[in-house]
Amino acid sequence: MTDNPSPLKFHVPEPEVRPGGTPDFSNVPIPKAGSVDRPPVDVDPRTIRDLAYSIIRVLNREGDAVGPWAGTLTDEEQLEGLRHMMTLRTFDARMQMAQRQGKTSFYMQHMGEEAVSCAFRKALIKGDMNFPTYRQAGLLIAGGYPMVDMMNQIYSNEKDPLKGRQLPIMYSAKDHGFFSISGNLTTQYIQAVGWAMASAIKGDTKIAVGWVGDGATAESDFHAALVFASTYKAPVVLNIVNNQWAISTFQGIARGGSGTFAARGLGFGIPALRVDGNDYLAVHAVAKWATERARSNLGPTLVEYVTYRVGAHSTSDDPSAYRPKTESDAWPLGDPVIRLKNHLIRRGLWSDERHKQTEAEILEAVISAQKEAESHGTLHAGGKPSTRDMFEGVYAEMPPHLRRQRQKAGV
Repeated sequence: MTDNPSPLKFHVPEPEVRPGGTPDFSNVPIPKAGSVDRPPVDVDPRTIRDLAYSIIRVLNREGDAVGPWAGTLTDEEQLEGLRHMMTLRTFDARMQMAQRQGKTSFYMQHMGEEAVSCAFRKALIKGDMNFPTYRQAGLLIAGGYPMVDMMNQIYSNEKDPLKGRQLPIMYSAKDHGFFSISGNLTTQYIQAVGWAMASAIKGDTKIAVGWVGDGATAESDFHAALVFASTYKAPVVLNIVNNQWAISTFQGIARGGSGTFAARGLGFGIPALRVDGNDYLAVHAVAKWATERARSNLGPTLVEYVTYRVGAHSTSDDPSAYRPKTESDAWPLGDPVIRLKNHLIRRGLWSDERHKQTEAEILEAVISAQKEAESHGTLHAGGKPSTRDMFEGVYAEMPPHLRRQRQKAGV
């Protein structure tokens, strides 16, 4: 034992670059597209530990779909997927503009992350339940949920399906397998695992899907959910959208020394995969693998989607304060819309002309939906939910104190 030990040093992870610096993603190892094996769904998790450290990719730099994970979608499904992502991006742009115009108080964009939710949705069936965060609106877009209803919720107007009870973009649509969004981090995981366990207990056929961002993995609920999912082999897919930033904190703070977020599943005996979140085809292939595993009573799967949040965390955020303005341009996995577009063009299924025409058609449809929604009111103008709605639909039998409050309010 030394008499004069060196003083201890407190370690705080540092981002690779700060505002004003030159973006550098050279430390992100990107495997060659098609190089990662596709194991059978009933694989022993202990034999695929390496998948928690690699990245499953289908689209190569030339736009070809290659490798064992390719081929899970038809031509028509790929074209539909491109349209879904384009629709979500256009919807985002219009709602972002509406917020800047004072028509709503708050909005959160999906720029750069469209493939994750849009592609995953196509691996689900009616009755499955998503427990999403605030950046999975693609589940609704790709699931056919009306844009007008989404906008009514954002505006909190008289047609808001949630009666003004939720923050803008915190949707809820039971019939579309979209559980009510919570602003509290990681509640989605424990709710998804519990719902999945209940489905198994009832002998049902439906599975659950939990969604969190990279920052939420630092919450205790994340680990509690993995314990229960692993112990009871819950039919659930647990998704981590690693978009590199948790509000203003870079991913290294939440990741700690685990190397990857997917690797956290290994200690629980859960198969863990990482996938290129900007590759629509790869996301769908992994989603299909994980959902099939859940439906086959093989238990949970943890999936990390490696992507990048191009825009601000929300309309209340200024990313230039904590990262270089050009960082998104340097992201090595590209843009999910452009990548799928180029793949379809390379296969003779699409063209630049058709893309421009479709952009115009989608913009027209989104503007039409926006006009209809705004006819029912916006934040500062037009119809609002009734004060009466505050009291309805909460209790089976309204408590006396709420009855008195309602009478006092005259509603």
